[in-house]
Amino acid sequence: MSIFRPIPLGQRIPGSPHSVACSLPTLRDIIGYEEGQPETTRHISSGYPRFVVHSHARQLCAQLGIRPELAGRSLWLVSSAKMATALADHLGRDQLAGAVPFCVDGIDGVAHRDTPELNARGKVFLQHLGGFLSSRAAEDHLVRLGVLAGAVPEKLFLGDSTAEVKRVLSQVYAAAPDRDILLAPSGMNALYAAFRAINALQAPRGRTVWIQLGWLYLDSIALLKKFTATPATDYVRLGDVTDFAAIERVFAAQGARIAGLIIEAPTNPLIQTPDVAAVAALARRHGARLILDPAISSPFNVDLLPHADVVTQSLTKYTAHEGDVIAGAVVINPASPDADELRRLVSEWLEPVHGRDLSRLAAQIGATPGVVAQINANTRRVAAFLETHPAVKQVWWSLQPGTRENYLKLARTPDSVGSMISFTLHGPMEKFYDRVRLPKGPSFGMTTTLISPFIYLAHYDLVTSPAGREELAAHGLSPDLLRLSVGTEPVEDIIATLAEALG
Repeated sequence: MSIFRPIPLGQRIPGSPHSVACSLPTLRDIIGYEEGQPETTRHISSGYPRFVVHSHARQLCAQLGIRPELAGRSLWLVSSAKMATALADHLGRDQLAGAVPFCVDGIDGVAHRDTPELNARGKVFLQHLGGFLSSRAAEDHLVRLGVLAGAVPEKLFLGDSTAEVKRVLSQVYAAAPDRDILLAPSGMNALYAAFRAINALQAPRGRTVWIQLGWLYLDSIALLKKFTATPATDYVRLGDVTDFAAIERVFAAQGARIAGLIIEAPTNPLIQTPDVAAVAALARRHGARLILDPAISSPFNVDLLPHADVVTQSLTKYTAHEGDVIAGAVVINPASPDADELRRLVSEWLEPVHGRDLSRLAAQIGATPGVVAQINANTRRVAAFLETHPAVKQVWWSLQPGTRENYLKLARTPDSVGSMISFTLHGPMEKFYDRVRLPKGPSFGMTTTLISPFIYLAHYDLVTSPAGREELAAHGLSPDLLRLSVGTEPVEDIIATLAEALG
């Protein structure tokens, strides 16, 4: 009998108050979540922290909203006074928006007029920059204010948490020194800081063009669309990661104006890998800087730093493998021509990481090599099962034909495949998704197996419009694509549960 049991809508996965995933067990639930339907959202008190405002943060807002100076206003709680200033400037301090940064009882935030438009703009801004107050920080404030009796007990690292996290990361980044490993409150904040730092160096050199190679994670795409100098001319998207000739043509035409490239290696969700070494050499010849993101497989599986000026990663994935910490890191390549300036500038753009989040991460990170090895072994077997099942139409994973050799050039071992498998079906996706008994929710790189209709979750606006579906099709993305992150459960149970739903 399968170990997997259906998880009710909104239940935290894996169950900690700080879990980064929550259960979305049917496609109807996914749609209700995306459209903000009350019958769905009333069940969801937490979710991926950059998308769902945590119940602790909402409770803290309610507590602060009692104060006369904040009453009747929308409140955002943020990671620092610097982030509060940035958000207030973004929303507008004029009479129309009335955005004002505040610091009350050591809590940084922004108050503004309570309108749907301003609320949406504030949430998206913090989502893109990774600027929300963390759930543990909110919990600690509630305890300090006497609203909660105490924090929920959890295993924490008792020593120097920053040193422990950097110690383990240094082992996978070729003994990188502490000064080259910079910690962030999320992978998105890490990418934002690296992007802004490179922009600050390259713009005075007349370099403002950024290249996206392959389909990126939605907030990475948003970063390029919204923060390049002139998006209509300075944002270049190249969809085919294997078309090196197309990359060469862009450099031949605009090489002196190119600030940098952002590449996920492999990409999300098609798990395709470009010839990273060739792209890196081309970028160096033209003075462009290269940001590489190993999130899909993790730096425990792929070695990207020798090719990058900067590696940005989400520590939420694989390192926080118990699924209850959001964090990130920027790693500077000391061989980059701008290494010294990048260390300084990235540090200026990064947000602080809450101490208890670091302690929780440090308590898990030492076990990561063993966890990753088990995930890798399970993924190989699940991929082989899906590739040969008659109900499965197409499978994408790190060793897929077409980009397999590019991946193996970066892989630390031939078995270093990561957790991610994407696939489509010959039959209806909804029937399978609703039926499969695996945990269902966002995120990946956890000991818990997770499956989701990723395009619905990440790009619902594209799924629900003809133009959006055309854009997805142009990049080889089906709205019915399913993204599976394989965990450490017995692989026989994972396969049996998939087989049951596939029929």
